[in-house]
Amino acid sequence: MQVHRDLHQLPAFRNAVITIGTFDGVHTGHQYILRQLQEAAAACQGETVIITFDPHPREVLAPHDKTVRLLTTLDEKIHLLEKFGINHLVVVPFTKAFSELSARAYLEDFLISTFRPHTIIIGYDHRFGHNREGGLELLEAEQQQYGFQLLEIPQQVVHNLTVSSTKIRKSLQEGATQLADELLGYPYFINGTVVHGDKMGRKLGFPTANIALNDPRKLIPAQGVYAVTVNVMGNWYKGALNIGTRPTFNGTELRIEVFILDFDQDIYDSAIRVDFLEYIRSDKKFDSVEALVQQMKEDVLQAREITSRA
Repeated sequence: MQVHRDLHQLPAFRNAVITIGTFDGVHTGHQYILRQLQEAAAACQGETVIITFDPHPREVLAPHDKTVRLLTTLDEKIHLLEKFGINHLVVVPFTKAFSELSARAYLEDFLISTFRPHTIIIGYDHRFGHNREGGLELLEAEQQQYGFQLLEIPQQVVHNLTVSSTKIRKSLQEGATQLADELLGYPYFINGTVVHGDKMGRKLGFPTANIALNDPRKLIPAQGVYAVTVNVMGNWYKGALNIGTRPTFNGTELRIEVFILDFDQDIYDSAIRVDFLEYIRSDKKFDSVEALVQQMKEDVLQAREITSRA
């Protein structure tokens, strides 16, 4: 997959079959669109082109809203899209000026002029242009004039829930990782670096790797203990991860710590990826350190059982 970041340096696409969106999470609804994209491109011997935006439009349209949390960073999105055999990913810098384009200017001066699409594929609720004034009706009205084919993708439903990035975020924030993973079509994951902590886990008999996220905008699931799989130094391991503030020790700083099963290596400063499989319990304050240690032993046993059947 070729990644393009400069709209003035794009190649001449052959029968471009395009789709547009943030594709945050590259979830099962997105994946359905990608399959339709490939089928349409194969039918016209064309090239698949995804148009996405960076930064996320909400960060530009609501700059004071610091609650924007991404399911996938741009690098993670690129990595996921590569697996689908897409020919081209065009990363469009999303600016205030771009957001103020009228729907017609967006269609004529951006989509048609830049990409000369053979086919445009959009989701059922796709809106574009200033104040989201453009949509399927405008594309249908101009389809004949500009000579492109149009394909609308209906809602994709999993367990009677419309698949959306918003629902996946909500599931993760509630600790419902199994539902989130089903909607995503893969385990939700975080990427980061192993950093030094205060070695409290080691003192308790459970040495943990403290994780600093690569991107602070990445969504952190609900506080609690999770069964996870861990990739570090190119190998996968089973693990139990805790997201919390260490209430038993009156902590206040949110930390992400993972105990890697059957592992004893120095991995400070190493890149680490954690895939979330199942929520085990909430983060809570224990009456004693001994009670905490006993619970940690049970957590690890449960994590081992969950990861063994995953």
